[in-house]
Amino acid sequence: MLLFAALTWQVSSDGPLVARDWTVLRWFDRTAAANSWFTTTAHYFCKLGNIGVAVPVLLAAVCLTGWLGRRAALPRWWLPPAAALAVIAVLPVVVTVVKDAVARPAPGRTLPDPSGYGYFPSGHTATSAVAYGAAALLLLPWVRGRAARLVLLAGTPLLLFAVGFCLVWCDYHWPLDVLASWCVTLSLLTVVAAARASVDRALAARAAADPAAGEVTDWSGNPG
Repeated sequence: MLLFAALTWQVSSDGPLVARDWTVLRWFDRTAAANSWFTTTAHYFCKLGNIGVAVPVLLAAVCLTGWLGRRAALPRWWLPPAAALAVIAVLPVVVTVVKDAVARPAPGRTLPDPSGYGYFPSGHTATSAVAYGAAALLLLPWVRGRAARLVLLAGTPLLLFAVGFCLVWCDYHWPLDVLASWCVTLSLLTVVAAARASVDRALAARAAADPAAGEVTDWSGNPG
């Protein structure tokens, strides 16, 4: 959050990092112009940040993990899903307040949008990162097998990086817009991770008492 505050101060006061932002943005513009073949794919990645795409994924993870936790009779099984719902509800408030306060112009422009719309931080980046990141955190304790866990652990950050990268590639946002949203995301996902600790402890205790009961054997919802 301190880094997010520092970036907000730099953008709102036209600090030294803004000049760097222009430099990076121009690199993206030149590279995108020279590799137009990737632009169509990049637009699809950008759409993963839409509320109508990202939030249903999180809601599915909330329902599934809540059901698994309740079925397994875990203590405070409801806490991780509730934390995920809370952070996705708080996110648009934070993004909207900062957007209105900073009123940053569109990428490559020096004057704010006449409609009053601000571009800092990136709402699509924040929505995708919080929704998919929280979904991964909720699902991780229930995923069995090293390969599946590795896909979830490595694939989620790569997906979130791709969404942010493509938003700059397609000229929807400045690089600092995306970076600031990732800062907000890390702060909010810490809440989900802390809430999930109760599930981790309960599953670890079961695994210690009975190794066959520590993990979900399949996706049918029958733990252990």
